[in-house]
This record gives sequence, structure tokens and C-alpha cells, in this order.
Amino acid sequence: MNTQKAWWFARTQLTRHRYGHVGGHSYIGKELFIQRRKALFVGNNVRIYPGLRLEVPTDSASVKIEDNVSIGQNFHVVSYASQLVIGSGTTISGNVFISNVNHGYQEIGVDALHQELIEKETVIGQDCFIGYGAVILPGTHLGKQCIVGANAVVSGDFPDYSVIAGVPAKVIKHYDAESKQWVRG
Repeated sequence: MNTQKAWWFARTQLTRHRYGHVGGHSYIGKELFIQRRKALFVGNNVRIYPGLRLEVPTDSASVKIEDNVSIGQNFHVVSYASQLVIGSGTTISGNVFISNVNHGYQEIGVDALHQELIEKETVIGQDCFIGYGAVILPGTHLGKQCIVGANAVVSGDFPDYSVIAGVPAKVIKHYDAESKQWVRG
């Protein structure tokens, strides 16, 4: 472990009582902003690089990061009224945004900031890879071992073993269990 990571690890261990849970061999780099530290639950062997922005405004909300997850710099996550889960073995590149809440827009003459918030369950499955700059919108369900391309804007349900890319994101490849090959579409 290099000196910087050793410092992050030591700092995390000294402040672990401030979080909901921090598992063994995990570290959190210098964060940008954390709202409600006790709402962050980190598993074992989790690496979170600097720039974490965690927004958890309600007591009923939390973020759970399961074991063996690596998260790149400038990760922004918002969980509004329930638990947002990032599955074990997942790798999240830098500058990624994940949320389970949208601002309403239906009321004419009222700006979005002052409209009702709309929560939708968001789940990141096990062993996923989320590319640089991706945006995972509320209501997204990524199955096991989904690959999300860089700068993709993802919304909807995606089955296990899918490669997802684009704006809006769609499945461009998937694993065919019968032929045991990755196929287009």
C-alpha cells in the first residue's frame, strides 16, 4: 500500500465510529461532502478514492456498499428515503453519479427545486463495472456483472451480463448462456 493509501486507511480507521459501518481493510479518501455519515455502510475491502459526495437527507435513507468494491475519484451518490445498494465486487470509475431520487416538474410555475421529490429504487448488482462519467438515474436496476460504458446515461432495468452504453443507454451486448458467447444486441 502506498503512503497516500496508508494515510487514507489510517484516517478511516480513526474515524470509523462516525459511520454506520466500515468493514475491515477498507478506506475512504478525503471526502468532498458527506451528509449523515451514520447512513454510510461500507463492507470489507472497499476502496473509495478522494472526492466522495454523499447526500442522504432523511433518517430512512442510507447507502450500503458491499464487500470488494472499488470507487474512483469524485463519486457522487444520493439516497433519499430508502437504502441504495452497490453490490459486491463492483468497480466504479471516476466522476460517476448514482441516485434514487428525481425532482418533480409537473407543477407549472414552480421551479424544480421546490417540487415534490420522487424516489425510485436504484440497485447496482454484483460484479458490475461502471465506466468513467456514467450517470445512473433513479429507478435503474443493473443485474449481475453488467458493464456500463463511459459517459452513459442509464435508466431502466438491465439483465445480468449486459454491456450497456449510450445516451440514453441501451444493451449493446449480452452473454448468451447457450452459446457461451457475448453477442450483439
